[in-house]
This record gives sequence, structure tokens and C-alpha cells, in this order.
Amino acid sequence: MKKVGVILGSDSDLPVVEKGLRTLQELEIPFEVHIYSAHRTPDEAASFASAARDQGFGVLIAAAGMAAHLAGAIAARTTLPVIGIPCKGPVLDGLDALLSTVQMPSGIPVATVAINGAANAALLAAQILSLNEPELAAKLQAKRDSAAAVVLQKDEALNAQYR
Repeated sequence: MKKVGVILGSDSDLPVVEKGLRTLQELEIPFEVHIYSAHRTPDEAASFASAARDQGFGVLIAAAGMAAHLAGAIAARTTLPVIGIPCKGPVLDGLDALLSTVQMPSGIPVATVAINGAANAALLAAQILSLNEPELAAKLQAKRDSAAAVVLQKDEALNAQYR
């Protein structure tokens, strides 16, 4: 199975990204985690992105806050799917990161999840990888079925409480 590359713009993004890392672990998807800044280590970020396909990666996830140029900088250096996680920052509650991540120029797409949406980024990466991995597709379906069962149990309990 192809790996997922998870790139953080800063170690301060780790608490957000951990939800996604746990999701990748639950689905038994191999991954690597790195800290590369679009601004402070641009050469290292570019090198990682440029070599990612040859290194066995199938999807890249980039998490950054504030200016949040990381996902775009990564996407500019690879044709692999890139998923951006805009991280909530201290000034505009992540809106600045969301807009920086989602507003990419034509020809350099970045799939963008919600602010602090690391779990969905991991699930989207899994869905992309599942195109060639039937076992992974089955795990994703089981995860959805389990989530639906929980909702239906809560519905049943609520209805029993108010009968």
C-alpha cells in the first residue's frame, strides 16, 4: 500500500494533526510525519514533495496555520493529491489559514478540509488510496457502518426517553 505523507508547518500543529494520525493508524495505513515550513525550510519542503512519489507516497497531507502556504508549496512540487488542513490560529480563528489553503491558482489543486479537520483529511487520503486497495475500501465502509450504528442507537435511546 502507498504511504501517506503528513507535513506540519510547525510542531504547534501537532495537537490538531494527531486526530488524523490516529485515524491512519486505525485504518492501518502506513505514514510518515515531518515538520517542514513553507517559509523557514522551503528547500526541504520542496525536496520532500518532489521525491514523494518515488519514495512510495500516494497522498500528502499538509497542515499549517496563519498564512498556511504549506499545502500550496507542496502541491506546486508534486502531482500527487495534496490535502490541506488549515489550522486555527491566534488571530482570525483559522479563517486566514482556510482562505490561504483553499484559494489555489488554477492548475495547482489542493483538496481542503475544515479548519482543524485532520480526521477528515486522513479519511479523504484513505478514500483516495482505497481506489487501488479493496481491503482499505472495506475498512472505510465498516467505519461508516459503525458510525451509523452509533447514531441509530442514540436515536433509539432518545425515542425511548420521550415515549
